[in-house]
Amino acid sequence: MIFGRSLLVANAGDCRAVLSRRGTAIEMSKDHRPCCMNERKRVESLGGYVDDGYLNGQLAVTRALGDWHLDGMKEVGEPGGPLSAEPELKMVTLTKDDEFLIIGSDGIWDFFSSQNAVDFARRRLQDHNDLRLCCREMVDEAVRRGASDNLTAVMVSFHPDAPPPSRANKRTGRVTRSISAEGLHSLRVLLEGQ
Repeated sequence: MIFGRSLLVANAGDCRAVLSRRGTAIEMSKDHRPCCMNERKRVESLGGYVDDGYLNGQLAVTRALGDWHLDGMKEVGEPGGPLSAEPELKMVTLTKDDEFLIIGSDGIWDFFSSQNAVDFARRRLQDHNDLRLCCREMVDEAVRRGASDNLTAVMVSFHPDAPPPSRANKRTGRVTRSISAEGLHSLRVLLEGQ
């Protein structure tokens, strides 16, 4: 939600919202996964458990708006069950340096780090400045990297013009780069194989 210069993001689940502030990724939401220590403590305090990375051995998220059909996940009243529909909120004041917001389903974030997604989107927007096409290209890139989960990407631009080119660090004279999710995955496979 945007009101005035304030951006408010509410999230329950494993979708993610990432703000590009002059090319730097600012995570506006957290993935609610059972492996997150705060979520795990909350789940266990409500009688739930984490089994092999899944909430009560069934779900890969600890917060969701759906999944009422699963036994023992949600209870009406206080204190509630281990699966919560209560969103976490984050609010920031938008500045002239804020370029765009990427909202993506978990299938996107399985193959893009937040910074990698911002870098990817900035390059595409600098090429054509078309948000709809940029979203389509992000989904296509996730598929190219091996995604098979649900893939949804939505972008909100805060300026009519394309993002400016990356600037070099004044101290070092270098442009900061991040490793792609694909490169990180290849590196992990290589290191774990040895």
